[in-house]
Formats: sequence, structure tokens, C-alpha cells
Amino acid sequence: MDNGRGGPTRQVWFRSGVAGMASYLDAAAIVSTGAALVLYKDPLGLTAGTIGLLSAALTLAIAVGSLLGGRLGDRFGRRRVFVATVTMLATGAAVLAAAPNSDWLLPGVLLLGFAAGADLPVSISLIGEEAPEEARGKLIALSQLLWYLGMCATQLTGLLVGGLGATGARLLYAHVTVVALLVLALRLRVPESRQWLAQRRLARELDGAAAGRVTAGRRLLRAPHRRPMLLLAAFYVLTLVAANTMGQFTTYLYVEVAGTTVQVASGINLAVLFLSIVLAALFMRVVDGRHRMRWYALGAVGFVLYFALPAVLGVHVWSLALAKVVGTFGTALAFEAVFKVWSQEAFPTLLRSTAQGAVMAVARGAAAAAALWTPRLLDTTPRTLFVVLAAVVAVAMLLGPFIERLPKRTLSLGGSAGSAAPRRPADPAGPTAPHGPRT
Repeated sequence: MDNGRGGPTRQVWFRSGVAGMASYLDAAAIVSTGAALVLYKDPLGLTAGTIGLLSAALTLAIAVGSLLGGRLGDRFGRRRVFVATVTMLATGAAVLAAAPNSDWLLPGVLLLGFAAGADLPVSISLIGEEAPEEARGKLIALSQLLWYLGMCATQLTGLLVGGLGATGARLLYAHVTVVALLVLALRLRVPESRQWLAQRRLARELDGAAAGRVTAGRRLLRAPHRRPMLLLAAFYVLTLVAANTMGQFTTYLYVEVAGTTVQVASGINLAVLFLSIVLAALFMRVVDGRHRMRWYALGAVGFVLYFALPAVLGVHVWSLALAKVVGTFGTALAFEAVFKVWSQEAFPTLLRSTAQGAVMAVARGAAAAAALWTPRLLDTTPRTLFVVLAAVVAVAMLLGPFIERLPKRTLSLGGSAGSAAPRRPADPAGPTAPHGPRT
């Protein structure tokens, strides 16, 4: 799995990139929908209530997709599911691009959201299982870099087509459709995860009957999986609620609270987005090293300051911009990318996608619920809201060292309590190097 010089082969990079495009498509689907619904508003006769309903439907569909897609990936294999999901995603985007009237939007949004949510946990699991030991974190973190690239590509497309009305909306969704079809063509060349195949055969031989009597959900809530499940769920729910609040309402903050324009807000956000790409590349370089948690600590400080600075300095254009720069450093090192790595390390093969999908679903649901109250709080007590969010993130950051110390079960079978190992046991699909402790 490596090239003889300690790094991944071109084949491994190819498979990881193709699988990681799930994150690109997830970002493109979300950002495109946010802009396209506004562009469709007058031509298709959408009301504010309809736009709100469609936005909520997208979030809910992503959550349900994460939950079901993760379980399907563990039961039927990574390749089958991520080929099916990207096909569904291309179909949903095509429906939205060609929608002749508003009746087509809800089915398209539900299909698009479900497919994007279902694709993520399965694709990330395939990356982790196919990566060489010494580069697993780097290759998983590649998906986060692709997520930022998806946002950049979509926002740049939006700048070019934003004045074209419904045609602009169709072009945004056409971009998603074309990329999804290209990814589908490439994914047909990716074989099934060797680790999943080996573990599936072993499970059938050893305890297939016993596993069938205990659902995956119950297994995740029993020892030895309960502790990592609860820790990772708490970390991701708290961080996602805070980050989603800032991300979803950034423009609202700049315009309605700080008193500037949409153009200023968009310019600042796009400039910082390019910084996000640089920092995602930095995380790829450090995640597999001995000092991962030192970088995490620096990121944790930046993540908390993301919300603490506006709370202390007030909500102004300059304070929001400063917080965005500092927070981008923090989220790159101590948020979703490291969560993806931890979630691959914490669970056995036949429960990995299920666990990650369940955590993602709960977190997306919590973020959607929080979004219902955010505008009212921003209109009345914005600084108080930032104090609460800073405290929420601080609690989440304190969980990081406990998650890092969890036994690494990446290459173990998930049925028995004895399946855990102090670090990484041998992969049934092939030998790997031991994974030493990080400091």
C-alpha cells in the first residue's frame, strides 16, 4: 500500500481522492442550494416560507442519509453504497437543474440531500481502510481539503452566474451534476475495501449468528464501543452546532448586526476560504506526526477565540473578520478533519460507517434545531449568543485529549469485548506497522 519510500502509492492517492470527492459534492450541494433557491425565488414563485422549508428539508435529508448510508455501508460494502449514492446525487442535482416549476424542487432537494449525507461516512471509511498506516490521517484529511475546494468552486460559480436569475440556478446545479457524473465514472474503477471484505468473511465464520441477533445500534451503545461513541458524539455535536451557526449566519451578522453589505461579507468570506485550503493542507502534513495533539491544542485556542472575540469586542465588521481568520486556523486543526480521523480509529470495520453516520446525523439534526432560534438571538443579544457558543466549543475542546487516548480499533473485528487492542492490531488484509503513541 506504500510506494517503498514510506508514502502512499498513486493508486492509494487515486482511490482516496475519488472517495474524498464525497466532501466536495456535499459542500457543492449545500452552497449551490443556498444560492439557487434565491435565484429561483421570482421565476418559480417561491415564498420565504417555501425557501425555508426546502432549506430545512435539505438539512434533514442529509441527516437521514448519514444515518442510513453509514449502516448500509457496513452491511453491503463501501463500493456498492458509494456508487449508488453518487448516482442518486447526480440525479437529484439534474432534477433541480431542469426543474420546470416549484413542484420539482422538494423531490430534488430530498434526493440530493439524502445522497450527500449517505455518501460521506461510507467514503471516509473506505479511505481509512485502504490507506497505509503511516499516512491514514493524511488521506482522511484530504477529504476536508476537497470540501473546501467544493465550497470555493461553487462560490466562484455563484459569482459568475449570480445575475442570471433562474439560468444561474440551473448552472449551479449543472456544476454539481457534471462533477457527480465524473466521480461516478471514476468510482466504477475503485474496488471494494479489502479490509471490509476480510472482516465480513471473518464475521460470518465466527459469530454471524450472534451478530445477527444484536443490532448495530445496540452494539455501539455497549462496551467497548459506548465510550468512544458518546465522546465523539458530544465532541461533534457541540462543535458542529457552533460552527454551523457562524457559517450559516455569517452574512446575516455582517449585514443585519454589523451594518455592512452582502458584497463586503462575500468578499471577506471568499478570501478567508482560500486560507482554509492552505490550512487544510497543513493539517494533512501534521496529522500523522507525533505532535498531532500539540497542533490540536493550538487549534482549540483558535476555535474558542472564533466566538470569544465578537463576544468581547462586539459585533463589528473588523471583529467578525478577525474572528474568521483566527477561527479558520482553529477549525482546520481541531474540528471536522480531526473528527474524521478519530472516528476511523475508534471503531471496528463492520461498525465504522454506522457509528460515523449516526454521529453525523445527530449533529446535523442538532444544528438544524439550533438554527431555528439563532436569528432571534442575533437580533436581541448577539454578544450573549457568542459567549454561549464560546463556552460550548471550550467544553468540546476539552474532550479531545480523552478521545485521542481511546484504544485504536481501526483494524479489529467489532463483535467481542476482547477485540480492542492498545494500539492497532494486524490487518487481516495485510500487515501494517505498529501505531505508536502521539504526544
